[in-house]
Amino acid sequence: MKPISLHAIWLGEAKCRYCAVRNSALFAGLEESDFPHIHQPIKDVALAPQDALYHMNERGNMLFTLRSGVMKLVQYLPDGSQRIVRLLRDGNALGLEALVRQPYQHDAVALSECEVCAIPVEVVEQLSRQQPRLHRELMARWQQALSEADAWLTQFTSGTARQRVARLLLRLACPDEGDQLQLFSREDIGAMVGLTTETVSRTIAELRRQGLLRDRGAQIQQCDRVALRRIADGEE
Repeated sequence: MKPISLHAIWLGEAKCRYCAVRNSALFAGLEESDFPHIHQPIKDVALAPQDALYHMNERGNMLFTLRSGVMKLVQYLPDGSQRIVRLLRDGNALGLEALVRQPYQHDAVALSECEVCAIPVEVVEQLSRQQPRLHRELMARWQQALSEADAWLTQFTSGTARQRVARLLLRLACPDEGDQLQLFSREDIGAMVGLTTETVSRTIAELRRQGLLRDRGAQIQQCDRVALRRIADGEE
């Protein structure tokens, strides 16, 4: 974890293409005169696949912006199995519960190499008092997270195995010809859609045999979006 001056980020001196501090609407209203009042640095966090950023029930004093990579938010069922309740991509915020002094509600785990901005809660609170626009953007982030959680709940916990897997592939932006999609492990996919690893493996193999997916190793290189949409909508 490496500290970065908030001023340096704002000036573009750090490699923060997707960092909330410089490029997203969350901190877009900052002015040069704001920085002398900020005494805590933003921290640059690099994660390897399967590294945890934070754990469920931990009390933290940071919220985070995912600058690059893919992360999963995980909760655990009473039998010890895991459910992935949301995937996060470039520009997404996480750990917002720290703003209301609540423990983190999930394990946040990297699925790929990730770069994260760790932002002290005190910095956000101070700026929020000074910048009403920031407060509105924070509320928008909360709403975005709630909407995303609702979408995962409704799309991936109902329907047949084929419907759930098809919906997930479409949600992950199943590639057009020439593009590629990194397919996560069968275990992770099962945790996203509430299916066993074996069921996920059979379902993906069936879609492949039907010519709806073309892959090479863990990379999906092409898929039939129209056919997958019919499956997802229960129209096959």
